[in-house]
Amino acid sequence: MAKAPRPGAVKTRLTENLSPQQATELYTCLLNDTIALAQSLNQVETAIVCPESDVDDLAHSVEASVPIVAQKGKGLAAGLISAFAHFAKSGSRQVIAFNSDSPHLPPSALERAFAVLESFDVVVGPTQDGGYYLVGAKASHPALFESDGMSTAGALEALMVRGRIRQLSIGLVDPFYDIDVASDLNRLAEELRLAPEKAPRTAVWLREWAGASEHFRTGAGSL
Repeated sequence: MAKAPRPGAVKTRLTENLSPQQATELYTCLLNDTIALAQSLNQVETAIVCPESDVDDLAHSVEASVPIVAQKGKGLAAGLISAFAHFAKSGSRQVIAFNSDSPHLPPSALERAFAVLESFDVVVGPTQDGGYYLVGAKASHPALFESDGMSTAGALEALMVRGRIRQLSIGLVDPFYDIDVASDLNRLAEELRLAPEKAPRTAVWLREWAGASEHFRTGAGSL
């Protein structure tokens, strides 16, 4: 699930600390490293689902060869509905949708999500702020995402309630953190300082940005 990397349109919660252009550069690195992560899995097809207006810009921003599918409707809920409507074929495929800035996920987290779908109708990866970083299913369940959002506090509980109402079995995988605010980015920077191979583009960008800034302050609200 992605958006075109345009200043003022991506990672807006980081623009208290980064300029819109810096946030866009960072997002582009996160996106390309996340795609590389997805493509590292065996026997998995990778595609980008995005707003129709973003298709051309994303095609020029993504380094890898990957199909780009225009969603129907606006917003993340519409994107999720479109993703499962397009890729889930009445149980013949396991489909996992996840966000475009998760290069810090270990491949095993995605592999585990596919394994969980062997036994459950839906799989969800919780975030620590009440949302979720991935959701998967073997069929399209559009009612799960009505007026929903992956990064909204309470989104996970809303998804779980809708699933239970529809008698869908839901399996959970390990929680991870999103890259939304300064403290998240500080956490990622420290993680990539120790293991830059996890997300090499993002690691280089963060190192160069930190060097240009002369220091990298820790804690929410400042970088």
